[in-house]
Amino acid sequence: MKQTRNTHAKTEILNLINNSETALSHTAIQEKIGTLCNRVTIYRVLERLEQEGKIHRIVNVDGVINYAKCRQCRESNHNHNHLHFNCEECHSVTCIENIVPEINLPENFLAKSYNFVVSGICPKCLAG
Repeated sequence: MKQTRNTHAKTEILNLINNSETALSHTAIQEKIGTLCNRVTIYRVLERLEQEGKIHRIVNVDGVINYAKCRQCRESNHNHNHLHFNCEECHSVTCIENIVPEINLPENFLAKSYNFVVSGICPKCLAG
């Protein structure tokens, strides 16, 4: 097994994602991290964390990539075939892991992963 390097930036970014209720974009991560590291380092750390199976990426309805913690993944079985909810008001992206859509493809098609994003209004925005 390849040994991974734990840097201060990697640790802080992982903690930030793990402690967030919603998925975070690169821009949101950069704002919260401040001057700890530059944007290129953040991209590299996010790529490394995804390869390690610690986070996963979600492409929201606007095409923005967001990152969320992995809850039930292992590096060898790293899939996120669950629902993601994109709020049209606050633009938050939330993993809805207890809903797994069923895909029935025609013969001779093999699905390896998919990205389901439902767009609407989150409970926070509905209440506020």
